Amino acid sequence: MFQGRSKTVICFTFLFIACLLLCGVADAASSITLSKKSGPPTSRILVSGRGFEPNVGVDIYFDTKDEMLVVTNGEGEFDHARIYAPRAARPGQHWVTALERNSDKGAQRPFLVQTNWSEFHFDADGTRLNPYENALNPNTVESLALKWTYATGGYVWSSPAVANGVVYVGSYDGNIYALDARTGVKLWSYQTDSHEDFSSLTVGNEVVYVSTDHVYALNAKTGALLWSYATGGFVLSSPALANGVVYVGSDDYNVYALNAKTGAKLWSYATGSYVDSSPTVANGVVYVGSRDYNVYGLNASTGAKLWSYKTANEVYSSPAVANGVVYVGSNDYNVYGLNASTGAKLWSYTARGGVYSSPAVANGVVYVGSGDGNVYALNAHTGTLLWSYATNGQVDASPAVANGVVYINSYDGNLYALKARTGAKLWSYHTGDWVSSSLTSPAVVNGRVYVGSVNAHVYAFGLK
Repeated sequence: MFQGRSKTVICFTFLFIACLLLCGVADAASSITLSKKSGPPTSRILVSGRGFEPNVGVDIYFDTKDEMLVVTNGEGEFDHARIYAPRAARPGQHWVTALERNSDKGAQRPFLVQTNWSEFHFDADGTRLNPYENALNPNTVESLALKWTYATGGYVWSSPAVANGVVYVGSYDGNIYALDARTGVKLWSYQTDSHEDFSSLTVGNEVVYVSTDHVYALNAKTGALLWSYATGGFVLSSPALANGVVYVGSDDYNVYALNAKTGAKLWSYATGSYVDSSPTVANGVVYVGSRDYNVYGLNASTGAKLWSYKTANEVYSSPAVANGVVYVGSNDYNVYGLNASTGAKLWSYTARGGVYSSPAVANGVVYVGSGDGNVYALNAHTGTLLWSYATNGQVDASPAVANGVVYINSYDGNLYALKARTGAKLWSYHTGDWVSSSLTSPAVVNGRVYVGSVNAHVYAFGLK
């Protein structure tokens, strides 16, 4: 009897939610608000409600999954009921529903599941790992197909940034492009004072940061210039955004910290040569390489040098920081693991070519490319080789890791998807021209892979 009644209640609940989803209506007297409208899987969402009966139970659903039960107060209200977007929630619109028990009162609000790949490193610590991807995996990636291409006016050395449904990318024609992530349609473009753009873009707080001859801040929705800052040289380094500060290196030998809202210089630190490496920021420290052979740890607030480690050649690679270790490559053919607090060497692994590639770190493994044409997977604790995959060209690009798959470009013109655990090739796509530099790397987000090519195109791949 109880079992049958439970099934009836469940069926009624799902039917009610289905009606809400189809009709888009709820009781006029009840309403809910969400603390945020969008976010990646696992996002915390605070739900508040009004207009329900006093002192009754209200079930909070994400789609049709009952996430929690709350009890209204004497005014029929509840505040900040905490639920989480399920890890398995696919990119796209979902519904949060509040359904009063034993009545027909309910209310809904949409929640957009989407993840941002907001800068070259994915985020400021430089791991190039998207931990939220749930559409692409080793079993589905072989079904990737070309969704769209967009032709720019010059080489695309820049790695795409993806934020709030928009792909931002720079081109050698000096333009910054904003493209609809779903269709590839151009939303806007901004012509910089330079006719070259090498650096990758960073997006935060509805602002796009990019560096060429200047560091620029653009309105992410319109492309309007908000501010610009001129360093003493050309800027190949990609900006890193952390705690309201933009960190970037320059060919005038300096690392800069700029106020993200105004562009005002907060501090600069002079190295001994060009700084083409892109800074990473973790635990109040800026990590960056220089062509003076050094890797630096700088105080993020003051720019004071905390430590430096000297390799045997130029450091173009951008550091990644995970679990108290800095991972970085050098043109001396080595990948290094350094103590993040002191700069002391923990281990090194010697490849057969220069390491311009910036490492990616995931699940205790360091992934990195080399000028010898190989992609390497190294034990993050010891530097021991786990596997290598040979392409037919230099691999100066940096890998992206998402949900058990490593994505990386090669000078042989291919974009590869490799199984993270074994290095087995799962998929590849040939663009007809080389898609590699130490700057150009894929972004993997919301079930799609975005990458630029020297053939002056931006590519978007998704599942068939």
